Amino acid sequence: MPVRTTALFALGFILLVGHPCADAQTQPNRIVLRNGEVTELGSFYYVSNCRSIMIGLPEIEILEGAPEFSLAIKEEQVVPRRFGCVNKVPGGKLILTAKGIVTQRTEVNLIFRVKYRTKEGDRQTAGTYIVTLVP
Repeated sequence: MPVRTTALFALGFILLVGHPCADAQTQPNRIVLRNGEVTELGSFYYVSNCRSIMIGLPEIEILEGAPEFSLAIKEEQVVPRRFGCVNKVPGGKLILTAKGIVTQRTEVNLIFRVKYRTKEGDRQTAGTYIVTLVP
C-alpha cells in the first residue's frame, strides 16, 4: 500500500511541476514596413454605455522606438465593437508611418502609451509591437 501511495504522489508531483506554466505576458504583434508605407494599428476611443466620455483627442507618446518611423492619431468616428456597440463615437485611428529614410533592414521594439482625458479623469493604455523596417 505505501508503494502505491508513493507512486501516485510522485506522479501527481511530476504532473504538477512538469506542466509548463502559461506565459503571463502576451507576445507583441509584428509589423513589417517598407520606406514610406503607412499602416493602421487600431482604433482608440473611451466609452461608457456605448457613449463617448472622452474629452478631446487622445495623445500618443512613444516610449521606445526609432527615428525611421512615427506614430500619430488621426481623428475619426469609430465603432467600439469590443464593447458590442453599433454606433460610431468620437475617437481616432493609430497610424504608423515608415518615414522613407530606411537604408537597411532594421528590427525595432515599439512601445507606446495612449493618454486619454475623460469625464472620469485621466486614463492611459499602452501597446507593444516589433516593427521590421526594410528599404
